Amino acid sequence: MKTFLKSIGLAMIALIAVLVLVPFGTVGAGERGVLLRFGAVTGNVLGEGLYFRIPVVDRVVIMDVKILKEQVLATAASKDLQNVNATVAVNFRVDPQKVATVYQEIGEDYSTRLIDPALQESVKASTAKYTAEELITKREQVRDEVKGHLVEKLEKRGIIIEDFNIVDFQFSESFNDAIERKVTAEQAALAAKNKLEQIKFEAEQQIAEARGKAEALRIESAALKENPQVLQLRGLEKWDGKLPMYLGGETPTPVIDVRTLLPQSR
Repeated sequence: MKTFLKSIGLAMIALIAVLVLVPFGTVGAGERGVLLRFGAVTGNVLGEGLYFRIPVVDRVVIMDVKILKEQVLATAASKDLQNVNATVAVNFRVDPQKVATVYQEIGEDYSTRLIDPALQESVKASTAKYTAEELITKREQVRDEVKGHLVEKLEKRGIIIEDFNIVDFQFSESFNDAIERKVTAEQAALAAKNKLEQIKFEAEQQIAEARGKAEALRIESAALKENPQVLQLRGLEKWDGKLPMYLGGETPTPVIDVRTLLPQSR
């Protein structure tokens, strides 16, 4: 039994020795290796592939340089002092040329130590310049401004900003109710305006029609004054060809159609 335990102990010691003393390793795709010597950053950055190191003396820390995503909930206040909860997301990557500096100055937990605080600060700084309503209507402008803050703060620290998006804006219930009331009032005002325009249009049509009739009567009256025969012509146009039964006067005289007295031709 003692021999068996001794064998296990020796095997574990051998395994640890191999793991510690092995003089080579690999850096994966989208990664960089920061070479440490006696725990200090040498400034030497290892690219993808196989690398060699001095056992015990050297150690390699693997850093991811692929595009990563960080999403946080940022609490801020608008220009008109409305509380704003903004869910924002940033796509970023560590600058491969500054990997050693990022590890030395910030460490592997750069997302929590550097990116999250920068997001919070940038969102607060930008939203404070806009009213709550403008945060909605000028969303793209706000997004670009926050991204500009992030680029200014992070790229000099070795973090490259690839993209930034505002996922969602959330406001207080009272503000949402106020916006809803405003939209309802604007819709009602628009409907009233459209109705007024319709009434005005119909009134203008009636005025135009009345003016047309008045102009026609004026022209006809002027024509009658210049040529009274026009009135007689109008009367003949309306005559149906039948003679009247009586002529007027106090004692109406019957009208006899002489054509009925003439002999009928055969």
